Amino acid sequence: MDGELRMGRLRWWHLTAVARMERVVFGPEAWSEGLLWTELAAGHDYRAVFDADRVVGYAGVALGGHEAWINNIAVDPERRRRGVATMLMDDIVARARAAGAKAVFLEVAVDNEPAQRLYDRYGFYGIGVRKNYYQFTGTDAAVMRMDL
Repeated sequence: MDGELRMGRLRWWHLTAVARMERVVFGPEAWSEGLLWTELAAGHDYRAVFDADRVVGYAGVALGGHEAWINNIAVDPERRRRGVATMLMDDIVARARAAGAKAVFLEVAVDNEPAQRLYDRYGFYGIGVRKNYYQFTGTDAAVMRMDL
């Protein structure tokens, strides 16, 4: 049985577990622990969903001006389809609105249909394609926008 899930701020001491999850979820496109450190140091807002003290999902967003950019979002494969991604997305949208953003943007691999279905539920729509965006696999990225 799953424990109670809670949302909290991602801290530097969570980054080893997050980097491990990145490798499982994104394979060769995973962000390194060092890159995740850089994201936190740059002031990007990262939140995590915890089951007890274990990170089961996380998301990062850059908030600036009237825009918010989702940097990354991932859920432990063993915890998918249990509301973790919805918790993360609800939190991102709420924080973007509170910061005065008028739109949220993201890039998603064109072959990542589960993620695209999640974004569709939130009202994201395609605005372009970045060819060969993911450098290790050469996969294109769909650029998506959601108006707030």
